[in-house]
Amino acid sequence: MKKSLLLLFFTLNFSFFTLFCSAQYVHPPGKYVNVNGANLWIETLGSGDPLFLISGGPGGAHTGLHNFDSLQNSCTLVYIDNFGRGKSDTAKDIKEYTISRDVEDIEGIRKALGYDKINILGHSYGSVVAQLYAIKYGEHVKHLIIADGFFSGKMWQENDDNSNHEIAENYPEVWDSLMRMRKRGLISSDKPFYEIYNTVPYGFLYAYNPNNFLRSRDPKYPHPFNTRLYYQLVGPDGDFVVGNDIAKFDVTNDLKNLKMPILIVAGRYDRVSVPKYAEMYKILCPQAKFIMFERSGHNPQVEQPEKEFPIITGFLSK
Repeated sequence: MKKSLLLLFFTLNFSFFTLFCSAQYVHPPGKYVNVNGANLWIETLGSGDPLFLISGGPGGAHTGLHNFDSLQNSCTLVYIDNFGRGKSDTAKDIKEYTISRDVEDIEGIRKALGYDKINILGHSYGSVVAQLYAIKYGEHVKHLIIADGFFSGKMWQENDDNSNHEIAENYPEVWDSLMRMRKRGLISSDKPFYEIYNTVPYGFLYAYNPNNFLRSRDPKYPHPFNTRLYYQLVGPDGDFVVGNDIAKFDVTNDLKNLKMPILIVAGRYDRVSVPKYAEMYKILCPQAKFIMFERSGHNPQVEQPEKEFPIITGFLSK
């Protein structure tokens, strides 16, 4: 995913990416499962084979993914608040937040729910977790969906650079403020800095039609975005220089070896997981089905659900 705009994406990935229905959205049944010493919140909806949905961020709760509710007639949707997000427990030590912990928590939830095989969909940062899970626990993955994803820390950095270029060109007043703050020594994770960064509208970098992202679905959901977790995984200056776990992430040599059916979706107007790099999945994972949604940004499930959901349903039925 990207920078504070990534943070934007993730903050907005969870307050207003958590969207497009009414503010009266009623969550499906949920419960806590104890995994790796923490209570993690999950919600389930529908019937059939399980589809685990992993949220973006890093740092976002699951609420923005409820646009996938429409798939409930074809599978059991399993929404997850990973460790440190939403209703799940938070860490006492920030160093407990790692990508590997997120991967192992998915495995723990699978076991706790008693599933032998699962389908898995990772959106944005969630794709990082989903791909690593499929590589390590492939025998338990029936289908893998990489939605608007990332295949390496290098790709994440390239998208940070693209987003910053777009902001500098289109929001020069914001960019000038940020550059003045950087000259004073402030970096991405400093609160005054990311507050200015987040004044850029979500729809600018993430949408084909920004009007699709003006309403909030569940503004009262607790802890929709964990900023400390976000910067722990992307690095303290991760909106400009990617570091820590995300910088080390790289599955470019592993994707071609995956044996399960794989669907990769991307949006033509995505300024986060930009098409220039998303298209590289065709080379890195040639066995996958790749779909570019021509009138979507980072969230085809919001902007072109009438096209995406039949594709997903058909894919999962194979």
